[in-house]
Amino acid sequence: MKKTLFTYLWLTITAISVYAQPQAPDAEYIKANYQKYEYQIPMRDGKKLFTSVYVPKDQSKKYPIMMDRTPYSVAPYGTDLYKGGLGPSSLFVHDGFIFVYQDVRGRWMSEGVFEEMTPEKEVHKTKNDVDEGTDTYDTINWLLKNLPNNNGKVGVWGISYPGFYTTASLLSRHPALVAASPQAPMADLYRDDAFHNGAFMLVANFGFYPFFTNRQDDKPTQRRAPGLNAGTEDGYDFFMRMGSVKNTNDKFYKDTIRLWNEMLDHPDYDQHWKDRNVLTHLHDIKTAVLVTGGWYDAEDLYGAINTYKTLVKENPKTPVYFTMGPWVHGGWARGDGDHLGDVDFGGPTGPFYREKIEFAFFSHYLKGTELSLAPVSAFETGTNQWKTYNAWPSKEAAEKNLYLLPGGKLSFDAPATTAGSFDEFVSDPNKPVPFTNDITMDMKREYMTGDQRFAARRPDVLTYATDVLDKDVTLAGNIWANLKVSTTGTDADWVVKVIDVYPDSTKNNKRTGKDVYLSCYQQMVRSEAIRGKYRNDFGKPEPFVPGQVTPVNFELQDVLHTFKKGHRLMVQVQSTWFPLIDRNTQQFQDIMKAKDTDFKKATHRVYTSKDSPSFLKVRVIE
Repeated sequence: MKKTLFTYLWLTITAISVYAQPQAPDAEYIKANYQKYEYQIPMRDGKKLFTSVYVPKDQSKKYPIMMDRTPYSVAPYGTDLYKGGLGPSSLFVHDGFIFVYQDVRGRWMSEGVFEEMTPEKEVHKTKNDVDEGTDTYDTINWLLKNLPNNNGKVGVWGISYPGFYTTASLLSRHPALVAASPQAPMADLYRDDAFHNGAFMLVANFGFYPFFTNRQDDKPTQRRAPGLNAGTEDGYDFFMRMGSVKNTNDKFYKDTIRLWNEMLDHPDYDQHWKDRNVLTHLHDIKTAVLVTGGWYDAEDLYGAINTYKTLVKENPKTPVYFTMGPWVHGGWARGDGDHLGDVDFGGPTGPFYREKIEFAFFSHYLKGTELSLAPVSAFETGTNQWKTYNAWPSKEAAEKNLYLLPGGKLSFDAPATTAGSFDEFVSDPNKPVPFTNDITMDMKREYMTGDQRFAARRPDVLTYATDVLDKDVTLAGNIWANLKVSTTGTDADWVVKVIDVYPDSTKNNKRTGKDVYLSCYQQMVRSEAIRGKYRNDFGKPEPFVPGQVTPVNFELQDVLHTFKKGHRLMVQVQSTWFPLIDRNTQQFQDIMKAKDTDFKKATHRVYTSKDSPSFLKVRVIE
């Protein structure tokens, strides 16, 4: 039976909540060697949080506690019903830990009202000043006092939303919390999952909230959300027929989903979003931290990279480790991690991470084993090899500008002409550029490495490419787009994609899809969008002056990728990317309230002259 987007997302969420470890191999071992308990743990304000605890039956020694706090349910409920897998991986099950799973405040069987990424408080004056940091502190205190045979040390881990709760656990500053691993953590909700530089992440959020919203009150429940059936597998067609974003309520939700409405009511980066940026609180942290992310994480790449950078900057004496692999969202926790779509990574990467990095980290801090782990472990795509660094980005990388030149050229040499050279295209939001060539109702993860030839052939996509490289070029660090543009409208989205173009002679590999050829394949390496009216301030939108040359600068985030000798480096620029992001009306207005008749064509220019250069600022290792 085929899955709709919504079914797929729910299964993905459920899988992440138990980290999709192979269930059968460990299920019988867990039942034979662990005893399950369930508790309602009281918080300082009187609310009780539902908590499942799995304790080794062998009580001849003391065990550290591994805890996962989640909004995705600690199911199955009932002391006679066991999870099929425990901990971050099977390694933990067989080594012996006390495993704790907790429904966070306001979710599933816990009391309280749920808040999206609960705003953290710097000061807690009264017992009613609660947040995820205080809930973690109170939970740890209770566990240490009430679980026999614990060794007084606690580790916390979590992926995605549980990754945020792991980051928030650091703010408990509990002395027993000695190790934590935020993995693909949501860090700034506006920038991670809701909007990317002001562009609304339509397909991901539309599919998420109907399944996430199983309760909106303070009444504990095991009821799952009913979800929403789109009735089609063609997401491009579905969202075009749906029309403007406000139609999500008019046609589907009927103003019944509070968290969805919070996003639509706050398109600007206002106080609502600032309160949901946990990065501003990451100071005075003593807990050892392992931050993990994937280069091809379509959801929380920003969260992983910036959680690491903030922790290192604000806590220079604290052990902070960072791992980035060739993974999609949560991909390191399960499977081999040996390919994504048509792109092969040369062998398994997931098992290496789970044993040599994740398990080694927690085992050291919770059980005192030896640890030989570099501060930064990063997988270099293109060459398919692990690299280690003392810090990220690597100090080996030199900052350079990669210029968009007349005639579709791309070069590290600046444009020589002072004439007002530019490239021009018509952007029609009623015929938007698709983000993938596949028919899908999903934010299909393979788009992150997908072949971009389908886009390069469209007249509303600008393409710039280097000559064939005569040596390897490695980009190592963040990428900033620095565009000089103009438009006949008063607003526009700008999408920039960095692409690795394979040689003509490239042969298919065992991962290559049916009817796909790697000869001249245009592999996307990094991509990002910005809603142009936020080019100067995400909190203060500004219209474009029609026809006026205007700088638009934004971050595409970090990469570690080698463009090999014989390949070419390509950049594509476009203004629609549908339905990954919603459509811009190309008029200066609140697009969340736009009517279907508000979407207008506009002519956009990207300038390529010495006086008005467009370029990418990159970090290069040669």
